[in-house]
Amino acid sequence: MPKHNRLSLAAHLIQRLPRRLHEPLLSRLFCSQVRFAGTANVRIQKLSIDEVRMSLANQRRVRNHIGGVHAAAMALLAESASGCMVGMNLPDHKLPLIKTLKVDYRRRANGGLRAIATLTQEQRRAMLEQEKGEALIEVTMLDDTGSEPIRCEMHWAWVSKHQ
Repeated sequence: MPKHNRLSLAAHLIQRLPRRLHEPLLSRLFCSQVRFAGTANVRIQKLSIDEVRMSLANQRRVRNHIGGVHAAAMALLAESASGCMVGMNLPDHKLPLIKTLKVDYRRRANGGLRAIATLTQEQRRAMLEQEKGEALIEVTMLDDTGSEPIRCEMHWAWVSKHQ
């Protein structure tokens, strides 16, 4: 767990509770800070320094005109997962900033979506050691059939909050 990181501490404490409470409490924690994710009903299945897993059900509030998850909701899920991955690893005295959000829509999504974000050891080390830096966060997006309807690149940066 990174030093002085309130998000990773909160996730660690929640994960000490019974397993059935993990998803609702992690999701409530995240959505209380990222209100748009709360509006879309983004859910967190896993929140650790190694991996973030989130999901978005194909519900009426996020559907497009053809019955699938709206393109903007897909991008929200990818940005949320990558942002949490950065947030779990960045010390609190550093500020995460999204620089580039690139989403390639490859095919229509079937059902809901799952996002899996990860970091390399080098990226994690840079976030801990460098006052200022950048990282391209890998996010895999899968629909209910296990297909990858979109490919995304989330380019994050960080700076010291006390500049």
